[in-house]
Amino acid sequence: MIPDIASSTKEQRLAYIRETFRCRNDCDSCGLCRVFRGQEPMIVFADYIEGKRTFQEIAKGYRH
Repeated sequence: MIPDIASSTKEQRLAYIRETFRCRNDCDSCGLCRVFRGQEPMIVFADYIEGKRTFQEIAKGYRH
């Protein structure tokens, strides 16, 4: 479950992003790099981690 910014800590949000989007070292079957257009998930979700924008707001910008 995605930690809500109103009821989670920065550390909880950071841990969620790290675990959910960790590099699997299998680029052919993973696809995360393509989804985020070559950007690191920690950079993509920086505003979420800081509690400035929701996870959904950011993810919406990366949907095809």
